[in-house]
Amino acid sequence: MAKTKNGTPTGMSERSSDIVLIVISVIAMLLVAYPLYYVLIASISNPYDVYAGKTFLLPSGLTLDGYKAVFADSSIVTGYLNSIKYTVVGTIFSVAMVYLTAYPLSVKDLPGRKALGIFFLITMYFGGGLVPTYLIVKNTGLINTIWALVLPGGVAVGNMIIVRNFFENSIPKEMIEAAEIDGASKWTTFIKVVFPLSYSMLAVMVVFSMVAYWNDWFTALIYLPGQEKAPLPLVLRNVLIKSSASATQASTISGGYAELNKLTELIKFSSIIVAAAPMLIIYPFIQKYFEKGMMAGAVKG
Repeated sequence: MAKTKNGTPTGMSERSSDIVLIVISVIAMLLVAYPLYYVLIASISNPYDVYAGKTFLLPSGLTLDGYKAVFADSSIVTGYLNSIKYTVVGTIFSVAMVYLTAYPLSVKDLPGRKALGIFFLITMYFGGGLVPTYLIVKNTGLINTIWALVLPGGVAVGNMIIVRNFFENSIPKEMIEAAEIDGASKWTTFIKVVFPLSYSMLAVMVVFSMVAYWNDWFTALIYLPGQEKAPLPLVLRNVLIKSSASATQASTISGGYAELNKLTELIKFSSIIVAAAPMLIIYPFIQKYFEKGMMAGAVKG
């Protein structure tokens, strides 16, 4: 315990504090990482061993039947390609709209800035609901197109507020003023001064948008009736439903239900890993920028 000059205790030493923080961090990491690790080992283990608690730390009864069943469906590859397309287009559009909305709202002398901010804030808490939104999408001819997934949620207000705070607190006002004194227009200032200084925040927005579009299956279920345009999460959902239905039908056959039920459980775990793998692979490459951008965007404006 550290002490002052007169010998009065002041609390833990720096070394002790570091040890405590490390222990807390390790515990937090295990709490977050273990569920995913458990799903991974369960996807390659015998489901009966999983139920028996034999896969707490290591897989048991190794098998790849779940992954074989998932990828045996030819629509999986199509779903992957569709998800990549929707994610790329949606992310580019969403990030562009967030930036183009956040930057003007970060300018203190923007006419009507407060009213516009309130307008956007209201949309975070109130919406027309599924039926009115569906009718709008239908009447604008977006049904069964990629734009039905991209346009309705193109401006994520929560993300826009984070980016606005970043522009207000992390972009030096002197640089913007210097650019304007040199004759740069608002657009030129944004492209050549503000945007290059916000790459860390850009990484945050890209991750947020990518995860949102990659995992979105309900919107596709509503607006994309054709199976050939279904994204990966929706395809995996359909595969799981088919396997569950098959297991139910097999219950009338002696010995058939147990095996199909076993396969259904494997497909559940395997589908989670298949759907999460792309995001888990991409994140480590942009983690540095993501952390930096999150800290900067969280500064209170």
